[in-house]
This record gives sequence, structure tokens and C-alpha cells, in this order.
Amino acid sequence: MPANEREQYTPRLDDALQLAADAFRKQVRKGSGIPYLMHLLQVMVTVGEHGGDEDQMIAAVLHDYLEDVPEATGEEVEARFGPRVRRLVEALSDTVETPKPPWEPRKVAYIEALRAEPPELKLISAADKLHNARSILRDLGELGDALWDRFTASKEQSLWYYRSVVDALAEGWSHPLVDELRAVVEAMHREAGVALER
Repeated sequence: MPANEREQYTPRLDDALQLAADAFRKQVRKGSGIPYLMHLLQVMVTVGEHGGDEDQMIAAVLHDYLEDVPEATGEEVEARFGPRVRRLVEALSDTVETPKPPWEPRKVAYIEALRAEPPELKLISAADKLHNARSILRDLGELGDALWDRFTASKEQSLWYYRSVVDALAEGWSHPLVDELRAVVEAMHREAGVALER
């Protein structure tokens, strides 16, 4: 069968896309009004374009599922998509507790865990943070410091978080997405008028 006639993915990906569309149907990106699904699709597309396999693409489109959908469970993810997808989605979540613990300890724990994660997970995290950082940079140019009001964290905390994510991703792993993220984070600092700590 010619390569262009072979199926490139299975119905598992269809199921994940439907689950994400259903679960996030009423959610929008903070402050922008853009349907939250657009973020999930962008992360999945970036992962796929950089060689991610079907499990990674499924985990990418579901990366916020356990964190942001109260009724979601790891057991459900595993039953539908297998143990590897569950592990990826759980590792991509900075908490599965409701209500969420305080911001700073959640982020510190996520960053510390991220340092030791394998490349298959770092690829998804890098795609996620790159889309978030690009969105922040774009909105920062339009809104200035008013942008930070939409977040739980302060401007300084947010910038620290993105610097720390870059460092954690780069520990033992190099990839064009990390380089892109680093460049966007540097631009965020310039736009915010904050010196980039080295």
C-alpha cells in the first residue's frame, strides 16, 4: 500500500480529540476569550510536527485534562488510552487535587520533577509552554502590565516560572523547541522590562 494511503493514526486519537472537545467545550483561555481547545490542539500539532508518536499526541491534547476537569481520573485515561498515556498526562499535570494547592509549591514541584523526565515527556511540556509563552508575549505587547492581572501569579513569579521551565527542560536534553522557548522567554522579559537573570 502506498505510504500516502496508510493510516497515520488510529481511532484512539479520534477518541482523545472528542474527549478534549467535550471536556473543554465551555472553557476559554484566560483573558482572551479564545476557546481553550485551540491551545490543546496547538500543543498536539507541535508535538506531532516534531516527531511525537500517537501516545504523545494523545497525551498532548489531554495534557490539562486531569488538572482542569474535576471529574477526570487517571484510571479513566488508562482504561481508554493505556498506561503510557496515563503516565504522561499525570506527569504533565502540576496537580490533580481539587481544590488546587497554592501556586508556588505546585510550580516548584513541577519544575523539579520536569528536570528528570524523559525526552518523550519533555517534548510535550516544551510544546505546551512554548504556546503559552507565545500567547503571553503577544498579549503583553497589546496590554502591557495589565496582562498579569489575569494570572494567579505576579509578573515576577510568572517570569521566574518560565525561566525555570527552560532550565529544567534543558537539563540533559536539547531540542529546537527548547531553543524557541528560551528565545520567547527572553523576549517576554524585554517586553516586561525585567532583566533576565542568568
